Parts: sequence; C-alpha cells; structure tokens
Amino acid sequence: MRVPLFPALLPTSVVPRAPSAGATEPDTAPPPSHAPRIPKATWFKLGWAWLVVIAFTVYGGAWLAEPLTPVAAIACFAVLFFTIIAASFGVVHEADLLAHKLGEPYGTLILTLSIVSIEVILIASVLLGPGEFPTIGRDSIFAVMMIIVNLVMGICLVAGGLKYGEQEFNAQGANAYLAMIVLLTGTALVLPNYLSGAGEFTTLQGWTIAAVTAALYAVFLLLQMRNEKRLFIQPHPGLMAVAAQPEKTAAQAKDTASAPGERSAIVRSSLLLLGMIIPIVLLAHHLAIVIDYGVATAGAPVAVSGVLIAIIVFTPESLTAIRAALNNEMQRAINLCLGAFVSTVGLTVPAVLAIGLITGKQVLMGISPLETVLLALTVLLGMLSFNGQRTSVMQGAMHLALFITYGFLVFNP
Repeated sequence: MRVPLFPALLPTSVVPRAPSAGATEPDTAPPPSHAPRIPKATWFKLGWAWLVVIAFTVYGGAWLAEPLTPVAAIACFAVLFFTIIAASFGVVHEADLLAHKLGEPYGTLILTLSIVSIEVILIASVLLGPGEFPTIGRDSIFAVMMIIVNLVMGICLVAGGLKYGEQEFNAQGANAYLAMIVLLTGTALVLPNYLSGAGEFTTLQGWTIAAVTAALYAVFLLLQMRNEKRLFIQPHPGLMAVAAQPEKTAAQAKDTASAPGERSAIVRSSLLLLGMIIPIVLLAHHLAIVIDYGVATAGAPVAVSGVLIAIIVFTPESLTAIRAALNNEMQRAINLCLGAFVSTVGLTVPAVLAIGLITGKQVLMGISPLETVLLALTVLLGMLSFNGQRTSVMQGAMHLALFITYGFLVFNP
C-alpha cells in the first residue's frame, strides 16, 4: 500500500478537515416545517360540507316534505346556500393551486370544468326533481351568458383598466372562444325556434344536436390542451399572440416533469377538489326543491331559477376572474369568463337533452325574441371588445350597461 508523501496537496474533498473551535457549519438542511399541509379552513369547509350532507341524507326528507312551510324553506335554503358556496370556494382554492402547479391553460381548464360540472349537476337535479321545468336548461345557459360575459367580464375590464390602463390579451384565443359561443348558442338556443317543434327538438334532432355539441366541445378541449394551447396564454407586452413553439421530446418532457413533492401536492389538491365537489352533488337535489318552492311562492318568472343557479355556482370563479384582472392577467380572466360559458354550453346542452330524451320530460331550448336580441348584442359586443389589441374601461362599461338592461327586462319583459 502506497502512502502519499504530500497529503496536504490532495484535494480538500479527499482530506476531511475538522471544524475549528467556535466555528459553525452552515445548516444546509431545510428547517422542519410545522405548518399543516392542509389549512384549517380547508378542513373546516370539508367537514362542514359532509356534516350537512349527512344531516340532509338522514332528515332531509322530513324537513322538505310537503307541505313545505316558509320558515323551513328559508332555513334549509340558508344552510344549503352557505354550504354550497363554501364548498365552491374550496373547489376554486384547490383548482387555483393546481393552476399554479400545472400552468396555463391546464389550471384554468380544471377550475372551469369543476365549476361548470357543479352547474350541470344543479340543472340535472331540477330536471329530475318533482315538477315540470322544461326551460331550466335554456334559462340557466342564457343567465350564465349574461352574468359571465357581461357582468363579470365587464367588472374585469373596468377594474383592470382603472388599475393598469389598457390591458393586453391573446386575441387569437379570445376570438376562438367567441367563435365557439356563436356556433354553440346559435345551434342550441336560436335554431330550435325555426324548427317544426317550436322551440323543442324532435328525438332525432335532440340526439344529433347533443352529439354534435359534445363532440365539438371535446375537440375544442383537446386542441386547447395540446396543439393550440398557445392561443390561451398571456402574450408578452406589445404582442397579441404567442408564437408557436417546437414540441418537446419525450426526454425533455421527462426532465421537466414534476418533482415527487410537486406530484404529491397535485394529488392532494385533486383529492380535496373531489371531496368538495361530491357534497355539492349530493346536496343539489335538496337545493333544487327549495328553489322551486321559492320561485313558485314568490310568483317570480321561471327564468329566476336559472339566474339563481348561475349566481350560486359562478360566484367563486367570478371573484377569481376579477382577481386575475387586478393582477394584470387579462388573458386568464378571459379564459375564466369566456371559457366558462363555452364549457357551460358544451356540457349543459348534451346533458339536458339527454335527460329529457331518456326520461321523456319536455325540454324547451329555443329562447324568446327578446332574449335572441340580447344574445346577438352580447356576441356582437364581445367581438368588438376583443377585436383590438388591448381592453379598456369603456368596453367594460358597455358590457355592464347591457347586463343592467338584461336585469331590468327579467322582471319587466
């Protein structure tokens, strides 16, 4: 065995050095985190939602039995409303975490699909519940359009414009959304008025429109997630579009995959998201009974049911869109607003038509002449608003004016 003559000349990695007296080694290990992985607020929302589910599963039949009294209806509505709103905010929180983990447009898609699925569940609960509500599908779709495209989008444009002035967005993505809105709403809500059913599809027409709508929306989602996802990403300042990038190889995709900690966070948020959505699904039928009773007792227009469902479902996502505009992320606000409405039509129309055709319940899809005018004005205004290079406060003010007109005409047609 050969012994080196000059060990001092060896690399320092070979000859270990003892720490000098009084010296401290840098602490390279991260300090242990005592913060809970899941916030207490999330546990509270989750626990409360499932507690209410258990309570209504056991006692809901007695609480909502006929004849339903106003006191019982108000009490049940308050509990159900608070629970569904709290669970919806929980869904938005977890979807927002996934949005930051996965990036755009995947995060926004998760949030939008989560919220829209809740709306579809509520509409299906009303259709499958007692009573006949043949217009609940079209009323909900039209109410979502007025609320999301005019009210929420108008607030986003005004709030973002007041804070940052003119805001940039991806014009290609906005135009893609508007093209889908024109085609889907025209086919589902306007075309039925010019068919022999006078606002109602025949069996063959209904299955055809449901299949075409679902297939087109599936293609749109696929392109949005893969080939054309650049159309829905915020462009760099001064640009209206994002240039196409070469596809990543399998090795590059593997290198950029999430770390184990990131993957566990994604799985945790996904499970919590499901844990928040399932209570909404289970409580939707009870809420539908209370809404039906309230609308009938108050003698309000049938369209109010659709407005209430839209407000209950889209409040959390609307706040997220406004927050995005205030953070100068106008494209994300557009993805949330216009994307939410495209998803609403793409998922609600097939679901409503399928339920009606399977159960034999009447489903009227054709909107009134007044609503047709409001729809045309909304689409035309949207095209003009997102046809330029930047958004402005003036465009937002016009969207808000159109929503105020709609709100007035709901009660004074």
